[in-house]
Amino acid sequence: MDKRLLTIQDISCVGQCSLTVALPIISACGIETAILPSSVLSNHTAKGFTGWTFCDLTQEMPKIMERWLTEKIDFDAFYTGYVSKAQIPYILDIMNKVARKGALKIVDPAMADGGKLYAGFDEDFPKEMAKLCSIADVVMPNITEASLLTGCEYKAEGYDKDYIEGMCKKLHEMGAKNVIITGVSFEKSKLGCVTFDGNKFNYYFTERIDVAMHGTGDIYASVVAGSLMRGKTLDEAAGLAADFVCECIKKTIDDKDHWYGVKFEKAIPYLVKRLEA
Repeated sequence: MDKRLLTIQDISCVGQCSLTVALPIISACGIETAILPSSVLSNHTAKGFTGWTFCDLTQEMPKIMERWLTEKIDFDAFYTGYVSKAQIPYILDIMNKVARKGALKIVDPAMADGGKLYAGFDEDFPKEMAKLCSIADVVMPNITEASLLTGCEYKAEGYDKDYIEGMCKKLHEMGAKNVIITGVSFEKSKLGCVTFDGNKFNYYFTERIDVAMHGTGDIYASVVAGSLMRGKTLDEAAGLAADFVCECIKKTIDDKDHWYGVKFEKAIPYLVKRLEA
């Protein structure tokens, strides 16, 4: 039986992020990808657009799950992204009831960046997200999210390995079996991530491309999810995801009109080739 992954996150109809990234990237990894939109937006909410529509789909989640139970639909893996506080109990229930044996739970706790929570999340949100992270096989926060989940002081720069590894250990102690912290940098020219499996740490760095582009975190998490489902190790998946994000940025950086995301579609052949290696 082919592997089937369910990804649960919002869908911005335009904007190359969330589900419009996850579905094609994980599919390109050769994994059947089912989706459960947490909300539908006309476009993403980052700087550049003047407004957006928003439709909350929280109340649809239990109805959809009941239909899946009736149809005997189940999943080998779950990958969550941007979700609301009210949706977390439903997601935990879904992961419990429609999982195949040994199903992988991958959590991107998409809730904050640059030292602060995203608009719309209150100060209690990290406590709720921690419940989801506590049952994860893989959790993938950035430094801001890791600090909020663990109660550690947020440091934008000037931190050392002890700081990063201390948050990894705390996330593991919370219940996450494997940890990836993204956005790690100890020198200005390099940017990367660290993985922790409860025993060892592994760092992976790429060149720092000094631009900020929307959706790269979603792209990173999607490549990790797809790569793990293809049998890659945690370290291999984390490194490939970092390389792919760089490739996507390079495909986009010279097009000043393409400000709302990155041209990940142009880099998919690179991803497929790397997966086959």
